[in-house]
Amino acid sequence: MSGYGAKDVTFDQAAESYIKHGGEARYLPKIRAHLGDRLLIEIPPAAIREMALELYPDAMPSTRNRQAVTPASAVMFHAHDMGWAPPLRIRKFKAPRSTKHSPVNAAWLTAFLAQSDADRLYHLSALVIFMNHTAARVSEAIELTGEWVDFRTRTATLVRTKTDRMAKRVLTDELVFRLHNLGLREGERVFRYTNRASVNERIRAVCRRARIDFRPTHSVGRHSFATNAMNLGLGIKTAMEAGGWRSSKVFLETYTHSENAGRIVAERFNLQRYGGM
Repeated sequence: MSGYGAKDVTFDQAAESYIKHGGEARYLPKIRAHLGDRLLIEIPPAAIREMALELYPDAMPSTRNRQAVTPASAVMFHAHDMGWAPPLRIRKFKAPRSTKHSPVNAAWLTAFLAQSDADRLYHLSALVIFMNHTAARVSEAIELTGEWVDFRTRTATLVRTKTDRMAKRVLTDELVFRLHNLGLREGERVFRYTNRASVNERIRAVCRRARIDFRPTHSVGRHSFATNAMNLGLGIKTAMEAGGWRSSKVFLETYTHSENAGRIVAERFNLQRYGGM
């Protein structure tokens, strides 16, 4: 490959370099099949958006952004860093803020656990608390086996499904109590479930009996963890590291939903006195 502004570098070559430098490869195969042989200098921003529309004609704007525009942009930014192409500003598709994953509050969690425990679904209760208190994805939680839970250090080690890396989660008192009562065994799944669909089916059934709104695993887990951490006054960096987020932009725009934001800010200002009262 040549130097800055090289005319002979293709998207496929840039993508290969991007992956070798640690870039995420998950959504790139389709994109590489579509843009692979095209030279970088022949790919304007409009081509990226057109590619997204062709690959995902019936998808939501957010899906096109996540699975096409963002990964393609990452490759183009990498190419610029390597000196192979000028900077390229690619507009994302306008997508409304999703309300699909609303976080759960303490009242919902209390009602859910009361019903789940009454139904003797102790593994489900522990799983919901685990996702809620650690920000673990359901796919990570159901793969957890007994040997990866250490009661001495109060930690659980997860295999991260999106990065294939190991990640530690610190266990709360509630989790230590519930996990200990499950009688964990080496090589056996802690929560017994083998797929996320069955977990959501169980949660839906419990919600129906408890007469509370159904919330899927992602709402119960990562969304609630992020929102609760911020509402408790924890710093962004602390919350991100505890829950395993790498992008502050994604964390703030996707996962945090402040309750009573105006009241919280007003109460903080009330702590200040200026001599007028």
